[in-house]
Amino acid sequence: MIKEALNTMSDLWSLMVGLRVTKDYFLEPQVTVRYPWVEVNNIASFKGHLELVSAKAPGKPKCISCGMCALACPSNCLTVVKRKAPKPTPEEEQALAEAKAKGEKPKDKTPKDPEKFLYDYTLCSLCGTCMENCPVGALSFTGSPYLAGYSRDDFHFDLVQVLKNQAGLEGMDASVAPEAGKSEA
Repeated sequence: MIKEALNTMSDLWSLMVGLRVTKDYFLEPQVTVRYPWVEVNNIASFKGHLELVSAKAPGKPKCISCGMCALACPSNCLTVVKRKAPKPTPEEEQALAEAKAKGEKPKDKTPKDPEKFLYDYTLCSLCGTCMENCPVGALSFTGSPYLAGYSRDDFHFDLVQVLKNQAGLEGMDASVAPEAGKSEA
């Protein structure tokens, strides 16, 4: 009987504390904005989906395909597909064989930029762990709040292709993109 009375008193106290918090917020001015009728002023601080940061060349990502972002992602929403090394010419194969015979380590010809950088925004929790673990700072949040789609597939991105599209290089391979600052004379 005493235990039930104590539980009831505890419950009433919890209710009173909750009502006091509600009263305090009820008397404050309204924070909710009736968008789109009233324009929002906090877009600058918006944290949208991920994007690749461009290197000096337009359409070429800063990413070095290390995969640290994908390993660190708690949501498993990133997949980095490395670009394959080009097939060596007969002269290069001969030079490699000579370097190995001398005990020298041949230079790696594998391109560092990714072939694909797949991002599933439907799984992303926007935690930023991938950006924190990227050794070259190749990822950032977009500031665009205007992303809409009709199905879940509309939110699966190849960030390398998105970067090429932003640079106007839709059909080009990123490895042959023109150098930044060079003009075609």
